[in-house]
Amino acid sequence: MSAPVLLITPPFTQLNTPYPATAYLKGFLNTKGIAAVQADMGIEVTLALFCKLGLQRLFASIPANGDYSVNAKRIIALQNDYIQTIDAVISFLQGRNPTLAHLICKRNLLPEAGRFAQLDDLTYSFGTMGTQDKAKHLCTMYMEDLSDLIQECVDPHFGFSRYAERLGRSAHSFDEIHESLQAPLSFIDSLTVELLAERIAEVNPYMVAFSVPFPGNLFAAFRSAQWIKANYPHIKTAMGGGFPNTELRSLSDKRVFDYYDYITLDDGEAPIENLIAYLHGRLPVEQLKRTYTLHDGELIYFDNPSCQDYKQGQVGTPDYTGLPLENYISAIEVVNPMHSLWSDGRWNKLTMAHGCYWGKCTFCDVSLPYIKLYEPIAAQLLCDRMEELIAQTGETGFHFVDEAAPPALMRELALEIIRRKMVVSWWTNVRFEKAFTRDLCLLLKASGCIAVSGGLEVASDRLLQVIDKGITVAQVAKVNKHFTEAGIMVHAYLMYGYPTQTVQETIDSLEMVRQLFAAGILQSAFWHQFALTAHSPVGLNPEKYGVTITTQGIGSFANNDLEYTEATGIDHNMFSYGLKKSLHNYMHGACLDYPLHKWFDFKIPKTGIAPDYITDALQEENISSKPTTKLIFIGNEPAIEYYTKTKKGNSWNIAALHFETKTDTISIHIDAAQGKWLHGILPKLSVHNPIATTLQTVKESYEAAGLEDFELFWDNKPMNTIHKTGLLQL
Repeated sequence: MSAPVLLITPPFTQLNTPYPATAYLKGFLNTKGIAAVQADMGIEVTLALFCKLGLQRLFASIPANGDYSVNAKRIIALQNDYIQTIDAVISFLQGRNPTLAHLICKRNLLPEAGRFAQLDDLTYSFGTMGTQDKAKHLCTMYMEDLSDLIQECVDPHFGFSRYAERLGRSAHSFDEIHESLQAPLSFIDSLTVELLAERIAEVNPYMVAFSVPFPGNLFAAFRSAQWIKANYPHIKTAMGGGFPNTELRSLSDKRVFDYYDYITLDDGEAPIENLIAYLHGRLPVEQLKRTYTLHDGELIYFDNPSCQDYKQGQVGTPDYTGLPLENYISAIEVVNPMHSLWSDGRWNKLTMAHGCYWGKCTFCDVSLPYIKLYEPIAAQLLCDRMEELIAQTGETGFHFVDEAAPPALMRELALEIIRRKMVVSWWTNVRFEKAFTRDLCLLLKASGCIAVSGGLEVASDRLLQVIDKGITVAQVAKVNKHFTEAGIMVHAYLMYGYPTQTVQETIDSLEMVRQLFAAGILQSAFWHQFALTAHSPVGLNPEKYGVTITTQGIGSFANNDLEYTEATGIDHNMFSYGLKKSLHNYMHGACLDYPLHKWFDFKIPKTGIAPDYITDALQEENISSKPTTKLIFIGNEPAIEYYTKTKKGNSWNIAALHFETKTDTISIHIDAAQGKWLHGILPKLSVHNPIATTLQTVKESYEAAGLEDFELFWDNKPMNTIHKTGLLQL
């Protein structure tokens, strides 16, 4: 076999599951017969650090008699306990030693430092049956204590899901990163290059391609490329991924190419294919696709518009081969079940659609190709890929990492999963739009959907209109009710500090969020402060939104995050602590009756939102059906029996239909003739019938059977409960 390309995700992203970019690229390269090997340096460095030998090296590297905090001194004093327990903790978090949970929960195995002072009431959070999750949470606090020690005493850049993130954020100039790269290797740097050296010696690649999704991966990527250039100058280095896609679109600093030979933008399939062909002498340099490089001493961006990108049906199934799937570790930092999905469990990552079907939100980089170019994938192909990944990884959990999964495609995917009798669990990101009806949510749940996350952003109807979100707070409440009542958890992304947002609107937004949690229709959320990006509608037309950009010109390196002032002059930072503290309590079901002013140490206005705004919005809902509505039956065929009902000398023939669901027996009693007709038509409505039946067709069948007043029959009390049996209107 010819020498392969080495695809690397640099430290650090997630510890529970691989970031999927290299698996996507490897899957594509497989379709072209191009050899590729992949490595997740984040999990490799983590496991090299958090083991007995790694901690021995860590503690030995801490200078004696330093001016350390009380917390750090405690951890150093307990170093033998950490060294003794670390291998058992990692094994447990990898799912290899579940019985250790009982000992961990006794609270006399693990050393405890500062993070344990922040523990929630574990009995309240996990009850008496959540031993495994409780133990994961305790182990996570133990690991966070060690992380705090590393940051204070060894490497201030360290973080489990990011490394040197500050250097990558808003780095308009390359100066600080370049200067940091001239410093000696840190402890974490040394671990990284040791493992990199092993991998390169093993693979012997002709090119190492780094996928850099976030600012927190950037410095480690440059440090790794620097080491390759110093030790293997013949190996070509390339960078792609989310960070360059958004930040490096106007790159002009030649020093970057002391470390990287090539930097590619946007979808990586065509650029890496052309780059490989160029390195093998099959293409001239001018035919590189969306690629920066130094050519004859000049920094040139080769676009090659004649080369078309691949359709989503052509890119192949992600290939996780070579990634140590059994070694990833599950952590529970926040006990909220919805919130923990991001760090707990192994999820196969897939995408339902390229780009965003909405593509209008004014804070979002909707002008960039990864959002602007929308292309859905057929449900049958998605299920084919899911089945391939299950066979490949042994995992049946899926996280669809869409910008916003299209409701119509989610419906078709759910139907296909049910038709194939697949047993999977999955979650994704959505827009809280009215298409998510009660019955669609029941269908999604039946297919294995366990959770959704979506942007509520600023919970203010005026600002949602300015954002062009296409939703209202009342609509979000109704949709969240549908998800929650179907048994699907809901997470909301929340925003504060959007241009023109007033103090009153910030407080009113918090009140809306409080009411959503109090109503039990929101399980998890996260506040983030508005950031102005160059490729968003606000960044492209700042004056329209009362914004003045203060960033001085275009930098030579990263150019996405912009500094700005706005007409209101409000310091939105002052709300950060109160918003996040209140939300932490709401997610644990606490302080929902707490006055809003108690969360802030400064005077705030009273909310203008009625205390029953959300509950009133939920009561206004009505379910209407159109003649074109499709009827799908996903339940079991009912048993039917007939009996005669007599009252005041009058007799009626009644049919009782008994539906067996997974959790209950549901019976409905209707007129015998109607019952016979319903029992006969249900098989025609089966999910396994390739031709969907509309409500109009069902009405015509009803009337052809000689039955009268279909609308009265369809809207009566027995039929109003039949969705619980699996008869859904979609």
